[in-house]
Amino acid sequence: MFSKTLASGGELRPLEPWRAEEFAAHLDRAREHIRPWVGPSFVTVDVPGARATLDRYAERAARDGAGIYGIWADGILVGGVMFVEFSAATGSFEVGCWLEPGAEGRGHITSAVRELLAYAFDVRGMHRAEWRCRSDNDRSSAVARRLGMTLDGVLREAWPVGDIFHDKQVWSLLASEWRRLSTRS
Repeated sequence: MFSKTLASGGELRPLEPWRAEEFAAHLDRAREHIRPWVGPSFVTVDVPGARATLDRYAERAARDGAGIYGIWADGILVGGVMFVEFSAATGSFEVGCWLEPGAEGRGHITSAVRELLAYAFDVRGMHRAEWRCRSDNDRSSAVARRLGMTLDGVLREAWPVGDIFHDKQVWSLLASEWRRLSTRS
């Protein structure tokens, strides 16, 4: 899709399967921090698992436009963003993210998600973006608010982590809202 310098100073690039070793090393730094907030299949523990995750996204990207993108700060992979779902047929997509602790608070995620929104709305002509996060993930909810998203609702006990079920927020942004927000910046 693209390589882009972010407003945060980081660099956004496709996270392709050939980067599996780098992705695995990043997950070693981030694993315990992101484990409660992302799906269990994402939190791999070795290079073959990292390659399998990146292969899944590469296959989906080739098929329907979904993809996964890394965020590099000072040449080090520190996190990323992805199209969790992407349906050109329905005009809807979901974006997600993860970040290692040392890179938090610099605006990397908000900047990177803004790039995904611009691509999906402005280039692909999509209609609706979704952002889903655990209700107790204040940092993730704050990103949705900064991006101008609306909280559509809460899915009660829809996010299992071990034996505990957490509530999940669903946020959205429509193409018309995106156009209005992006003309202001």
